[in-house]
Formats: sequence, C-alpha cells, structure tokens
Amino acid sequence: MREEPTRSLLLLDANADERRLIAAIASRASWSVVGAADGEQAVALLQGPHGREVRAAIFGSWQVDQGPQLIDALREHRPDLPVIVLSHSDAVSTAVEAMRAGASDFLVRPVAPERLLEALAVNADRRRPSGELAPVSEKLAPALELEQLIGAAPEFRAALAVAAKSARNRLPLIVIGEPGTGKETVARAIHAASLRAKGPLLTLDCKAIAANIIDSELFGHDKGAFPGAFAAKTGKLVQADGGTLILDEISELPPSTQERLDRMLATGEVRPVGLNGSYSVDVRVIATCSRPLPDDFNPGLAERLGTTTVTLPPLRERSGDIPALARHLLTRFCEQTGMRALSIGNDALAVLMRYGWPGNVRQLAGVLFRAGLQCEGSSLTAEHFPHIAIQSRFSGRRNDYSPTLSSSSSAEAIAGASPVTLFTSDGHLRPLEEIEADIIRLAIGHYRGRMTEVARRLGIGRSTLYRKLGELGIDTAA
Repeated sequence: MREEPTRSLLLLDANADERRLIAAIASRASWSVVGAADGEQAVALLQGPHGREVRAAIFGSWQVDQGPQLIDALREHRPDLPVIVLSHSDAVSTAVEAMRAGASDFLVRPVAPERLLEALAVNADRRRPSGELAPVSEKLAPALELEQLIGAAPEFRAALAVAAKSARNRLPLIVIGEPGTGKETVARAIHAASLRAKGPLLTLDCKAIAANIIDSELFGHDKGAFPGAFAAKTGKLVQADGGTLILDEISELPPSTQERLDRMLATGEVRPVGLNGSYSVDVRVIATCSRPLPDDFNPGLAERLGTTTVTLPPLRERSGDIPALARHLLTRFCEQTGMRALSIGNDALAVLMRYGWPGNVRQLAGVLFRAGLQCEGSSLTAEHFPHIAIQSRFSGRRNDYSPTLSSSSSAEAIAGASPVTLFTSDGHLRPLEEIEADIIRLAIGHYRGRMTEVARRLGIGRSTLYRKLGELGIDTAA
C-alpha cells in the first residue's frame, strides 16, 4: 500500500490557543502543524531538513508593515508556497492588502473548520488552476435583495419570480443549482423579502457535519443523551424559531435525519436527542442542493420541499448576463474593499463570455476580485485574464467549452441590449414560440410573479396569459 506523503502546515504569528485549534482542525485532513514566531524562524524551517514537507503557510495575523516582507521572504525560498491569511471579520481591507501583497487566499475569523480545510486542499493541490483562476475562499460581496440580483436571461428571471412569490408564504422550499450559482444568496434574499425578515436567519452545512452528530446540531440534545453530552444543547431548528433555517446540501442528510426532519415539518414539533418532550417552533426551512434530489431521498420530505422549487441555471447557460454581472460585481467590490473604481473593457468582457465557468458566479467573482487587485490602471482589459483565454481555447473539459453565443448576441450583451435572443448561433431566426416563451418568462421575472401586472404589460388578459403558460410549458408555481 502506497504511503501518503507527510504534509506540514507552517503557522506564523499565532498564540498557543490558536495554534492548538488550527492544529486540531488540520489534523482531520492529515496535516501536521509547525509553528513559527516570526519570519526568520519560518524561513529557517523552510530551509531545514523537513522544509519540503511544508505544503502551505497560514498567517495567524497580518501586519501591514511586516506582512509583505514576510511573504517575499518565504517566496524567495519557496516561490510556489501558498500563503493563506486569517483576517478579522470587520477588516476586509486588511485581507485585500494581504492579497495585494501576494497572499494566495484569505479566511475571515472566526474560521469555520470546513472552510479552513477546503482552503488548504485547494491551495495545496498543484493540479488546481493558478493565476486569476485560483479560487478565493471568502465571499466579499455583501448580501443582496431579490431586486438586486443581476441577470436578464429568461430562465434566471423565471427562477427569481418563483423566489419572490415564495417569500410571501411560510412553506418549505428547495433551491437547486450547481455550486457557485448563488443558491445561498437567493435563499437569504427570500428570507429578507419575507415577513420573517426581522427573525433569525441561520445556516447549517449538511455536508460539513458528521453523520453521528447531525441530529444534535439540527434538533439539539438533552444532557446525558450520549457519551460526551455533558450539557444540554439547543439545536438550529429551535434557535431559528420565528425565522428561517437554510439547510445547505440537504441531500447529504442521513436517511434517519431526513425522516425526523419530515416529521418536524409536518407537526412543527422539535424533539431533541434524548429528551422525552418536544418544543413547538415556527421556522421556515429553505433547502439547497447542487443537483435534483436522489431517488433514495426520503419521499415525504422530497415532496414537502418540492412544492416550491427554485432552479438556478449555470452561468454558461446565461452568458449574456456576464457583462452586467461583471460590472455589478466590480462596483460592489470597490464599495466594500476600498479599491479604486474600475471599469472593464469590451475586449475583457468578450474573453469572459467565451469561458464556460465551471465554478459559476462564485468563480467569476473571484476572478474579477484578483484581477482588480492586480490592475494598476482604471480599467480591466483582456490582458488581465490570460488564464481564462487559454482555458476557454485549449481545455478539453466540457465545462470550459465556449458557450453557444453568436457574435451578434455577444455584442448586444456587451452593449447592454435586449436579453431576448432572436437568432440561433448559425444566424437563423429562432421559432416564434421560443421567442414568445422567453418574453413571457422575462416579464414574469421583471414583475416578480405579479400575473395581473404581467398580463397588463403584455397587453393580454389574465385568462389568455394562463392559456399561453400552459401551451408553452412555463411553470410559475410557487
């Protein structure tokens, strides 16, 4: 059996408690942690007999006057060493300064264990993309309301229409979309637009919690319910009483937990592990999933969640939205991070639109953020995205293929023209039925599912509108 190579994590400027915490988290993925009090000691460790085992470095704190010199000193001996900076949650500008100085990635304190492990895995894997394609772990853009979500593609507007209508009720729902399409952003926007907006909003990442403790996290537990339960614990469902609980990647829940959750949604009663009694709660559950629920998922829970389904299309299927998205994201970055205002040229937008974006909107945001940090002028050009151009032209991966978008459609999108496509990629007109369906979807999204207003603006009666919805197979259920 092949022995796994030793992987060491170099931890700089961290106190003893932080060092123990990070060491405990990193050990889950077979990382060993070596500490260094200053840059001189860190360089000495890299030059030592076990220096080659160091696969990544973490700065437990960042000092503007010393940080850049420390990164330069490490990179002088190990040019490709990933450097991850931990930043305080109220100091995003510090993280920006660190990445501008050469840091590979940053995480906001308090760092979630799964975030740290994911950042280590991504940055230490030499097979992962480099340059502007390297991912950024933390999201910089602030939460958006439904009205602020950018996209004019009919499928995306139709999804937002369903989301807007669902915000008016308390029924559970599920948001489905590939990683990076903005499922959590939409879920948070639904909560903000609902009558529960002033109530708590909590998130539980189902794939990041071990199966043997997920029931405790979700429902809570009583003291002595199992070995190690030295005190009672309040579960997320009770904590979110009066508000919303987002269950990220709900398909990862064990079958027994799925059954308990279905029972809770049916009765409104939460029974903590090891407790004979129960709590009555009023909580709305919004589930997210990267793909449709599998066949072996609990049928009752699947039916309950599937009453309202918001399906977000991947970015490669709405390439016409990329120009507006890119401009919007750059504006948000500049507002939040203090970067100078940046525009983006048509040549750069054309490069971005030819890429397949396997990481979807999250990847686009990371690419623009890195490019913005490295830009010395006032506008991003195609020269700021060399790896994107190479991947879209020469990669053999399906998701990196150039999207099917004619040159005329591309030019219209860059210029901000109408999002309804009239021509196919070979230059022929699309069928009238398809164009009409796109216009109706666009209207439903634009007027947030208010069907009376949609019919009035389209110049038809409500009965005619609903007849067309049936004929064209357009689903507006919420």
